[in-house]
Amino acid sequence: MKNGTTFISKSVNSSPNHYNSSTQENNSNFADNISFYTRSSETGSLERLDVDNNSQRIISSSSNGEDNIHVVVRVRPLNAREIKTKENGLIKFLGNGQIMFDVGIGKPRLFSYNAVFEPPATQEDILQFSGVKKLIEMAVEGFRCTIFCYGQTGSGKTHTLTGPPKLFSKKPAPYSEQHGLIFRAFLYLFQLLQEKSEVHFVLKASFLEIYNEKVIDLLNPGIRRKPLAVRWSKKCRGFFVENLFTVDCEELDDLIAVLEEGIRNRSMGRHNMNDYSSRSHTILTVYITSEQPTDDGVFISRSGKINFVDLAGSEMTKKTQSAGKTLQEANNINNSLMVLGYCISSLSEVKRKSNHAVVSCE
Repeated sequence: MKNGTTFISKSVNSSPNHYNSSTQENNSNFADNISFYTRSSETGSLERLDVDNNSQRIISSSSNGEDNIHVVVRVRPLNAREIKTKENGLIKFLGNGQIMFDVGIGKPRLFSYNAVFEPPATQEDILQFSGVKKLIEMAVEGFRCTIFCYGQTGSGKTHTLTGPPKLFSKKPAPYSEQHGLIFRAFLYLFQLLQEKSEVHFVLKASFLEIYNEKVIDLLNPGIRRKPLAVRWSKKCRGFFVENLFTVDCEELDDLIAVLEEGIRNRSMGRHNMNDYSSRSHTILTVYITSEQPTDDGVFISRSGKINFVDLAGSEMTKKTQSAGKTLQEANNINNSLMVLGYCISSLSEVKRKSNHAVVSCE
């Protein structure tokens, strides 16, 4: 298994206030009905014509595509209250993967990313133009790839990865334009496998959550939600979750069933900033093993995997007015996100200094 690429999708509020999920759903439903695209090579942007033939830019990207870690930002639409208070000037989209953030205090701050998705972008746009399809192709070829979705609570992380929470209230969930990145990635994965008819593939999947620093199996949680042990493997030189349930996935429906079951078992809560706040980090992993015959009669075996990580939202407890159990959850969430930040910074230092290892014992 070869080391692959990490994709970090960072969800951003177009205003620093709370998230209204119905606003994003309505916006995306409107946008998904429009299908005409034009590409501008000079600015690295992609545009769509709206119903009045006005051009809407949905994404701008930078030209640097060689990094092992790609950071892509999606900015959600304004909700009704933000529109009423005229908060649409806080973020300015400059093109070429750049945005400027100006809250009226101090100097405006400029940020650069591999790509920036603007509010008109749809769920399908994220799959097509974020680089995720490339990661799926790499996983099929035997690489280990990871997709993080990170951002403030209520910024739309879970919406981007899976879709609105109510989407999976029915079993099975009917197809919707609101389905997120994971569902669409599964469709693309099976499309790739069907195109490689000469290769024998075996797919397995697992789905876990990290809740209050404890690992819970979302496919086999049990009545008491007993946590699983995390152990070190000398053979694989890495950590693994002991007794984690894995599911054989022969058909597309098997993978979708894993997604739906895990979402229903996830720990959710509510506070002042979000009615459907994810109170845990989740990791859905698809393991891809393949055997391909050569002209000499030898079989080439490959093992790859792709992780879909939905991180719990970072939050300020003063704004959420968390207390008791919710406060404990928030403290654990913020602490784990801080450690993750250290790891990502260390990876950046490794690349800059040409070192070979990152160790984190926190």
